[in-house]
Amino acid sequence: MQLISSRRVPFLDSQSLELGRAKEALFCDEGRGFILYLSSGQPLKAEERIVFLDLSEALIWLNEPSEDWDSFWA
Repeated sequence: MQLISSRRVPFLDSQSLELGRAKEALFCDEGRGFILYLSSGQPLKAEERIVFLDLSEALIWLNEPSEDWDSFWA
C-alpha cells in the first residue's frame, strides 16, 4: 500500500462551534485499488471512515478545489 496524498481539512463543529481539522489520506493498494481514509481529527470522539474508490473517484478527490474538500464525508 502506498500513500498518494493527504490533507487536513478545517471545519466548524456544529454542536460545540469549535474549529476542527479533519484528516484525509488517499492510498493505492494493488489488490483493492484506491482507499480513502477519513478521520474527524477530534482526539476524544474521533470518527473514522474508509472508502474504497475507483480510478475516476480518486482523480476527483485529488483535483477537488479546497472549498469542496469535505465532499466525501456526506
